[in-house]
Amino acid sequence: MVIENKFELGQMVYLKSDPEQRERIVTQITVGGNMSIRYGLNCGTMETWHYDIELSTEKDQIKQFNDR
Repeated sequence: MVIENKFELGQMVYLKSDPEQRERIVTQITVGGNMSIRYGLNCGTMETWHYDIELSTEKDQIKQFNDR
């Protein structure tokens, strides 16, 4: 079995839905029974879980600017 994750442990990413576009670090990767991959992200002391379609390696400057 080969698992093709899009993000690596220690990689810095952004949540596409985060209006503040805070930088997060990939700290965990889990694989579900149907080969779905979820990423554990940390931002300060907060940990959240997300699928790859929710993540980006680039900050969305427009989203961050529009939220102000």
